[in-house]
Amino acid sequence: MDQHIKDPSIIAPEPVRRTSRGRGILTGCLVLAVLAGIVWWTRQQSPPQQAGGGRNAGPMSIVPETVGKGDIGVSLNALGTVTSLATVTIRSQISGYLMKIDFKEGDEVKKGDLIAEIDSRPYEATLAQAKGTLARDEAQLKGAQVDLTRYQNLATQNAVPHQTLDTQVALVAQYQGTVEADRASVKSAEVNLQYCHIVSPINGRVGLRQVDLGNYVTPGDTNGLVVITQLEPISVLFTLPEDNLQAVAKRMKEGAVLPTAAYDRSGANKLAEGSLQTFDSQIDATTGTIKLRAQFENDKRTLYPNQFVNIRLLLDTHKDATTMPTAGIQRGVPGTFVYLVNADSTVSVRPVKLGVTDGDRVEVLSGLVPGDHIVIDGADKLREGAKVIVRSAADAANPAAAAKGGPNGAAKGEGGAEPDKAGGGHRKRSEDGQTK
Repeated sequence: MDQHIKDPSIIAPEPVRRTSRGRGILTGCLVLAVLAGIVWWTRQQSPPQQAGGGRNAGPMSIVPETVGKGDIGVSLNALGTVTSLATVTIRSQISGYLMKIDFKEGDEVKKGDLIAEIDSRPYEATLAQAKGTLARDEAQLKGAQVDLTRYQNLATQNAVPHQTLDTQVALVAQYQGTVEADRASVKSAEVNLQYCHIVSPINGRVGLRQVDLGNYVTPGDTNGLVVITQLEPISVLFTLPEDNLQAVAKRMKEGAVLPTAAYDRSGANKLAEGSLQTFDSQIDATTGTIKLRAQFENDKRTLYPNQFVNIRLLLDTHKDATTMPTAGIQRGVPGTFVYLVNADSTVSVRPVKLGVTDGDRVEVLSGLVPGDHIVIDGADKLREGAKVIVRSAADAANPAAAAKGGPNGAAKGEGGAEPDKAGGGHRKRSEDGQTK
């Protein structure tokens, strides 16, 4: 056998290497195909670009509002405390046993109504004694006056000494003084007897009873019998910064009646309406504020003493002012601005100058005219020249119901209305399908 013949195992590797290279190329192609499929599937599943996110984005859905014209009030807001115009603690003026209580807790009483009675027997006896003393001393005075008349007649005839006459004159004067003191004692006893019947000094509401029937009451009792509080009318004390004092004083000097409204703690519910009465004579140096008092009829009993309320004082009213909703105000690089809805269903940035604010309306000093349409909802992604679709406020509050109105539900207003691109409003669609 030839020694130079090569080993077959040495000749075989060339086709094996070719086969391995082909398999590697095939595997790479498969991997690239899989990656391409994943990328395609991911792009198909990604959400569409939101409106306003780029220059080719679709039109934004917005809610417009028309700039109006009307009166707007210049109001001052403050925190106040309800204060009764009269609060009386009923106390006994004399000492004695409480024999009768003629009220129920929470009753409404009028001035002069009986509140309670104290045992009057000791005071009736004192009055009778004072009257008896008065009658006795009046009799003595009358006898002394008769004697004086007699001595005066005798003195003209020099029948009695002048000393006797002078003594009788002094005795008559003494009895006259005694009678006057007796009459005062009778009057004092009568007053004490009247104090046994305690009556209400004001119209008001009776509070909780402080003492029970049968107790011995005295003028020194700290709590008294009961507290009566006047509720109609009632006042509210509140404070304003000293900077507002000149404006308030000027209006009051002109004779203007400044309406004042009281709101609950949240400031949403109006409790009562009244008017400003006066303000304090000095400014509090520690806080830089001044106290004012407003009065309310309170016929509905919505205000009670020591209740905390929010006060809105109407200082002045701007007549025929241009007004807009505060929801349309935007602030940014241009300053204070709004998005104005144009006739071609686009928006433009319009800088505005604002005046006073009254609730959800604000005065526009410049930049807008009545009849302009501004964006009040959906302005967060708008820009100059952006396309918009007008929807109603009802659709903004209930987008699910708006979407059920049709394929273009987001662009429809209440009652199947479509946006009027010419005026930024809505056109009604009748039942026969024609647009009006």
